[in-house]
Amino acid sequence: MPVLIWHGAKGKWEFIMKMGMFAALAGLAVSGAASAAFTGYSVVRTVESGFARHVLYANFNGANDTVLNAFHLNRVAGAAPVFVHNDAIGSGNSTVAGTWNPTFVLVPGSLDSYVCIGGGEGFSSGNSTNADPDWGAAGFNQAQVPFLAVGTTTAGPGWFNGNPPNNQGLRDGQGRVKLGQFVVSSTAAESTLFVKIGYNTGAGTTVVFADGTFKLNEVIPAPGAIALLGLAGLAGRRRR
Repeated sequence: MPVLIWHGAKGKWEFIMKMGMFAALAGLAVSGAASAAFTGYSVVRTVESGFARHVLYANFNGANDTVLNAFHLNRVAGAAPVFVHNDAIGSGNSTVAGTWNPTFVLVPGSLDSYVCIGGGEGFSSGNSTNADPDWGAAGFNQAQVPFLAVGTTTAGPGWFNGNPPNNQGLRDGQGRVKLGQFVVSSTAAESTLFVKIGYNTGAGTTVVFADGTFKLNEVIPAPGAIALLGLAGLAGRRRR
């Protein structure tokens, strides 16, 4: 399956077969690893009306780091998430109808699931995020993500900035680029998702790839449980 890559010198997107792309860019990826500015994903979780909103960010430490695309989104562990939509297609906390297009958000800040490469929400935002072919014929216009087999990290749906010169994917003042909002029931079990990104440091610069995982409804042990784990470890060391 192809991956969309932005060629700054040509001023256009091109599809490249994944295996060929990785072979051709393997040297670039290795040589650029030491200077790669991606520092990981972070999730801001808030609970409202029985639903948990998870805003996903890619974090960077370079002033001009700019995300071009995200891809290979898949579940690698935990429960299968059921996403909620409140948009122009699936309104009223729908799990059977909806779109992942950020421009279809009716009310900015609502409990709606969507993906993006930075940019805003709603019809007036001008967000230029597009679906890649791995979403299937429906593209963004489906309520749930068409995940592949659990644990897959070499294929899967993605999205890209259809107009990179607008710098929509440029990191903000906090070093973050928003990649999406994922809304699930606040009582749903924990899920771990994988996603890969392509980014550069401005027009015409080398594209670098990075990946990682993030969690929905992450289970964080209570302070008391953490203390007990520490005591158990100390006791184990004493016995040895």
